[in-house]
Amino acid sequence: MPESSRPALLWDLVLGVLGTAAFLLDLGADLWAAVQYALGGRYLWAGLVLALLGLASVAMQLFSWLWLRGDPADLHGSQPPHRCLALLHLLQLGYLYRCVQGLQQGLLVWRQEEPSEFDLAYTDFLSLDISMLRLFETFLETTPQLTLVLAIILQSGQAEYYQWVGICTSFLGISWALLDYHRALRTCLPSKPLLGWGSSVIYFLWNLLLLWPRVLAVALFSALFPSYVALHFLGLWLVLLLWVWLQGTDFMPDTSSEWLYRVTVATILYFSWFNVAEGHTRGRATIHLAFLLSDSILLVATWVTHSSWLPSGIPLQLWLSVGGGCFLLGLALRLVYYRWLHPSCHHWEPEPDQVDGARSLLSPEGYQLPQNRRMTQLAQNFFPKAKDGAASPVKGE
Repeated sequence: MPESSRPALLWDLVLGVLGTAAFLLDLGADLWAAVQYALGGRYLWAGLVLALLGLASVAMQLFSWLWLRGDPADLHGSQPPHRCLALLHLLQLGYLYRCVQGLQQGLLVWRQEEPSEFDLAYTDFLSLDISMLRLFETFLETTPQLTLVLAIILQSGQAEYYQWVGICTSFLGISWALLDYHRALRTCLPSKPLLGWGSSVIYFLWNLLLLWPRVLAVALFSALFPSYVALHFLGLWLVLLLWVWLQGTDFMPDTSSEWLYRVTVATILYFSWFNVAEGHTRGRATIHLAFLLSDSILLVATWVTHSSWLPSGIPLQLWLSVGGGCFLLGLALRLVYYRWLHPSCHHWEPEPDQVDGARSLLSPEGYQLPQNRRMTQLAQNFFPKAKDGAASPVKGE
């Protein structure tokens, strides 16, 4: 192995350990908050925390299990029998199993002097699935939990120490998932141009800065009208689900499981932008941004007319000013990213019809390498084709 590759593999291994630790830390903080709510007699809040945890966990296990079943039988060489894997997922341990499997494979590759092309490609395959599952968990559990704890603080007029811990771990989890997802998409680039820290940091910042005002607006509405927030979410979610369906997604191994993906994407779109189809990305992103901005303005306007409902002493005017500033800064950084830092590729390898995870790339030794079709498809949607006939690196880097 070239000496220059060993630090990169070690860095990937360290990132995998830290990502797993961040997930466990966020999970522990949520369980701690649920216990504290229950001990304080606030059973509704405890139930909501546990319900969000449970729904997100079930969705993650379903994704993981369906992907494993859709992968070729000979792709994963040494893994437990299907019954053991099914039991792990039934016990809500499928994601952690994937994390351990990814770390073991990464350690195996790093310790080898000359790792094979297959081992390197298989390591990428596993890490891409983990990144995708982590992103789903972020918007199915971490972001709603952050919205919930902010609504509780706004409604009660005080913040407990465990709530501050939950806010910090939620921001850590969201930040990690966004950065890891951006890094995973870069891995799928056929030319793999070098992406510097600048593009990753700007990508992370504009996502986080646009997400925070949205979370604040929903939390504010939840604090004012806790009985109506579910109706508001359901109404917008159905519209977004219809929009996703009309774009004709093809992400999962079969058409029936595709609806699980569409339901999840609609939930993500309730909080943030997520591209699911090729072509006319700028137009769809603009429509989505205008849609969320209009809805958030309506939610904030509701507070303006009912501000007396909230406890006194909470500087909401300051919070809203900060939220508006974050939105404008995030929008500016988003324009900077797509104008100067977004990489593009002049071509993608044509792919015949294949099941998820099919081995479609030939190695120098003549055998086929595993390719994660799921993430490759998302990368094709995310990275545009360059117009100059050559794969271009990150603009400006």
